[in-house]
Amino acid sequence: MYLPRQLISHLYLQLLRSHHPLSPPVLILVALEPDALCACRILTSLLKRDYIPHKIQPIAGYGDLARAGEELVRPMQTTNGGSGGVVICLGVGGLVDLGEILNLNNPEDEVEDMGGIEIWVFDARRPWNLANVFGGQAGIGQAMAEIDVNARRRGRGVEKGCITPAYTSKHGGIVVFDDGDIEEELRDEREAYYELLEMPEVDDDEGSDDGSSDDDDDMASGSKKRKSWSGREDEDESEDEDGPPRQRKRSNSGSSLVSSPSQRRRTAINSSNSSRSPTPTSDSPSPEEAKQPSARSLKRRLIRLKRKHETVLQKYYSAGTSYSEPISSLVYSLASELGREDNDLLWLAIIGASSLELSGRTMTGVGISNTSESGGSAGWGGQRGEHIRQILRDEVHRLNPPDPLERDRDIRGEINGVIPTTARSPTDTSIRLSPEPRFLLVRHWSLYDSMLHSPYLATRLHVWTENGRKRLHKLLAKMGVSLSQCHQNYTHMDMELKRVLRGRLLKYAPMYGLDGLVPPEPSGGHASSREGWGFVRCWGWKACLSATDVGVIVGAMLEVGPHEASGAWDTKRLPRPRSSNDDTEASSGPGESDLASLLPRFWSAYDALSLTSESPTLLMEALPLAQHLHRAILRTGTSLLSKHQIRHLRAFRIAVVKDGPDVKLFTNPGALTKLALWIAEAIKVQEREKGDSVKIGRKRAAGTPLVLAGLDEDRDLYVVVGTGGGGGVIDFAAMSKRQEERRQKKDAKEKKQKEKEERRTRRAAERAEQEDDEDAEDEESEDSESSSESESEDEDPQGKKHLLRNRFGIAFQEVVQETNARVRIDSFDHCVVEVQKDDLGGFLEALSFRSVVG
Repeated sequence: MYLPRQLISHLYLQLLRSHHPLSPPVLILVALEPDALCACRILTSLLKRDYIPHKIQPIAGYGDLARAGEELVRPMQTTNGGSGGVVICLGVGGLVDLGEILNLNNPEDEVEDMGGIEIWVFDARRPWNLANVFGGQAGIGQAMAEIDVNARRRGRGVEKGCITPAYTSKHGGIVVFDDGDIEEELRDEREAYYELLEMPEVDDDEGSDDGSSDDDDDMASGSKKRKSWSGREDEDESEDEDGPPRQRKRSNSGSSLVSSPSQRRRTAINSSNSSRSPTPTSDSPSPEEAKQPSARSLKRRLIRLKRKHETVLQKYYSAGTSYSEPISSLVYSLASELGREDNDLLWLAIIGASSLELSGRTMTGVGISNTSESGGSAGWGGQRGEHIRQILRDEVHRLNPPDPLERDRDIRGEINGVIPTTARSPTDTSIRLSPEPRFLLVRHWSLYDSMLHSPYLATRLHVWTENGRKRLHKLLAKMGVSLSQCHQNYTHMDMELKRVLRGRLLKYAPMYGLDGLVPPEPSGGHASSREGWGFVRCWGWKACLSATDVGVIVGAMLEVGPHEASGAWDTKRLPRPRSSNDDTEASSGPGESDLASLLPRFWSAYDALSLTSESPTLLMEALPLAQHLHRAILRTGTSLLSKHQIRHLRAFRIAVVKDGPDVKLFTNPGALTKLALWIAEAIKVQEREKGDSVKIGRKRAAGTPLVLAGLDEDRDLYVVVGTGGGGGVIDFAAMSKRQEERRQKKDAKEKKQKEKEERRTRRAAERAEQEDDEDAEDEESEDSESSSESESEDEDPQGKKHLLRNRFGIAFQEVVQETNARVRIDSFDHCVVEVQKDDLGGFLEALSFRSVVG
């Protein structure tokens, strides 16, 4: 089921009304990522205000999710002696069938029963698992042949998976919180899902008279319980001449499943005409008998319809992964709908939204953004992402009205582009807009180090080379910043220099290809339009942090941990647990030690995002950890590029991190992904400058997909991440594969057309006039469908707004199914896998022949 955005507070208000002191605590399953952490902080703030007890469980991957289902969720079921309750998934399980992975349904039961468990799903990953979105309702399998399913769902407040205001939570089920994508973009998928769910099982081999076999994949909806097909054989058609063939009824409406709307209309007309006309003589055939199609032709229609719906779902699942609205923004919308919004919750939503670009989560999956040339923090979500940021900027203005006594000074500062580094007063905790340059931790580093470690600037100036460092020095010299000044901490720099810094960057940055380094001037010469501007919050004199700074720090706390950065963080130091090197580990779930090593990181980051006055203190203490991570990214990326250790395979580039001082740092998927994004951005700039990018019409390729592997010596395996190259990526393997498929389809179509002609001729001589009319009608509809399919296939996808998404997750699974590589796919980001050390070569070789973007 899914909850439309306009009803986002419906379930929470029901929980509030039904809660009592003996109610079980709400279980919150949280992914280990900044966006999910911020959403968790917003949600727990709402629960605390309403005195609703809750329990937080960090989830590192699918292995942890399955264990949480067995140890925490199943004991809550009424069928297992529990009292039911609510489980909230934040960034967890949107891509898989939660009822299956949490083991909530007994496959031997005729009725799907969640045991009073209601699961709320907030996830920005796409594609949705449609079993959660349009199914996930307890009890939908009971007495399907006797009860009108649609009527029963409407009575419970669910209509074709969509929750209505009449819905009540007493039955349990899986509820996906819609951010607008389901209502606007999944209409065809919803119709296909329910048509397949209500369709009886039919064997394609029996129904196809041209010898074609059923090669369609088993869809998610196909696993649902269906009625069996008992269609007649050809000899039964000739025996039954007294009336139409026996027909199975729809389980949900009582109407004939196999009769088409046109057939039902003809039957009604013939019946009415026969009632008004004289009774026909014995030698004149009945109109109903003459027009009734045979069971064989009806079966062919059903098979074609089944294949059509399966193609819709297969196309949706095979498009690749992407990211939609941040879940912290969605949970903030819930707080706003409840009238609970304030500066603290708004700040958490801003941090969660700002963290997406840092981890490369775009509308085309994990990869470099195709909007990264824009100024300021623009870089994810395209127009939709900028729309969300504009809403957040409007909320900042609403909840932080300017002081009338300081209004003129603030407006002048914003127009001049001065980056705020201090609070207005010792008690100032307001959120402000700031023209943030694309420098890293600029308030907490020297200007030189901040520019040097900025992924945007470093990759465009080629700072991994000696000439690149010289270009950086020349840029600073043209701006009038001496080396002694730029090596000071930014907050200690000359005030006049900080006032003119933005203006000089706007003037000189385009000379070095850095057009998007700072946000453009506000339109109209005033600060009302601030596209690309960032967010800053101060806690009196304690600290002043931008939302991007917090995202960088929290990400480092989750990805690095105190045990990795020697001397960077002396508190809470814990030894890293070692996993066994058993060969079976690659195919099994992660061991208990995996989550045990991540729990201190999670709770440290969770505490750092607290809504108390201690939050900035904890963030500032973890600041050296973030600096340590980004120094390592610069060192390792420089080493790989300068030593030419990046190879170009057929469909992607490949690099391996297996030695150096920072190799252990990149055993974490998050840190490895950031390194991969840094390298991919550098390769994209190199391709563009050398003119090696391939033209598509008037467009150029935005980069080549990259696979980066990091060696984990403790576990004797490689952590592998596959990143896309942006919205204009050329996938040569996919292009050649599509061309081959088109040739095969063309040949098959010509062959099929010849066979149809032969069958037509043979049937004309063998069959009676009634059967010939039926076959002609079927063949016409089949020809029209095949022609429309061929037209859609021949359409140039580049003529549409076609986003090439990251398909590494699908490619990884295909390689695992066809090879003997020992691979573990446990991350919620399916483009991250773990491969045994000895199997990496064969794994990459097989992967090079796969389509990795689509």
